[in-house]
Amino acid sequence: MTIHRRQFMQGASAAGALATVPTTVLAADAARPAGTPKQEANMTTFVLIHGAWHYGALWEDVAKPLRKAGHVVHTPTLAGNGPGNDVDRTVGHSDAVKSAVDYVMENDLKDFVLLGHSYGGTIVSRMAEEMPDRIRRLIYWNAFVLNDGESIEAVSPPHYKQLMDAIAGSGSYGPGAVKLPFPVWREAFMNDADLALAQKTYELTTPHPLRTLTDRVALKSFHTLKVPRSYINCMEDIAMPPGDFAWHPRFTARLGLCRLVQMPGGHEACFTNPELLAAKIVEAGRD
Repeated sequence: MTIHRRQFMQGASAAGALATVPTTVLAADAARPAGTPKQEANMTTFVLIHGAWHYGALWEDVAKPLRKAGHVVHTPTLAGNGPGNDVDRTVGHSDAVKSAVDYVMENDLKDFVLLGHSYGGTIVSRMAEEMPDRIRRLIYWNAFVLNDGESIEAVSPPHYKQLMDAIAGSGSYGPGAVKLPFPVWREAFMNDADLALAQKTYELTTPHPLRTLTDRVALKSFHTLKVPRSYINCMEDIAMPPGDFAWHPRFTARLGLCRLVQMPGGHEACFTNPELLAAKIVEAGRD
C-alpha cells in the first residue's frame, strides 16, 4: 500500500530557548533551521510518537517547554492519523512504522531519545529494531510493550475489542476507522480533567485506523537489544483498568532493566499537565 507523504505531518523541531517553531496541522518544519548552532552537550533531541486518536500537533504543549529548555523536538504524525478526509485510515501497523522510520531517515536523525505514548509504544519498539544504532534511549509513556506476535487488541481488556468492533462495523468514521466515544474519553482517559477540557480535547482527536490495533506485530529482536529504556507511569491512568490490565507493572516488567519515572495524572497528561510531563520526559531521557 502506498503511503502518501501528506498522510503524516512533519514534526516540529527547534534548537535553543529562542528557536521555538510551532507545530501546525499538516505543515512540515525543517529538522533544524539554517544557521542554527550545533546541539550543545546539555541538549537532547527528542522524537515523540503519539498514541491512537492523536497526531503530531497535539504534542505542542509538551514540546514548548522542552524547546524552551534548549532541546530539539520532533513530533511526526503516523500514517493513518491526523485530521482530514483524505487520510487513509485502512493502513496497518507496518505502514505506521514505516512512516515513522521514513521521517527519521529523511531528517537524518541520530543519537535521539525516542518516546512512544500508548499505541505509540508499539511503534517505537519496531523502530528500535529497524535503527538501534540511531537511538540513544527509548521512553514508554503509559505505553504498550508487546511481545513477538502480539497485538494491542490481544493485550487489552475484552470490552475494548467489543467496542472497537462495533464502532468499525457502524461505519461512522469511514472504512477501517474508529474513535473512542466521548464517555470513555472523559471517564477513562481524561479522568484528571474538568469537563470543559475533556470536551475541548476530544474535539481535537481524530479517527484511528483499527488495523494498527489488531495487527500482530513481529518483534524478533527487540527484547535482545541493548538500547537503554525508561517507562513513565502516570499513576491515575485508568485507560488500561486497574488490576491485571494495568500499565504498570505489567509492561515495565517486559522491558527488563529500565528506569521507572512516575508522576500524578491520567492517560492524557499531555493536555492536563504538559509542563510536568515535559520535565518527566527529560528525567526519563537523561543519561
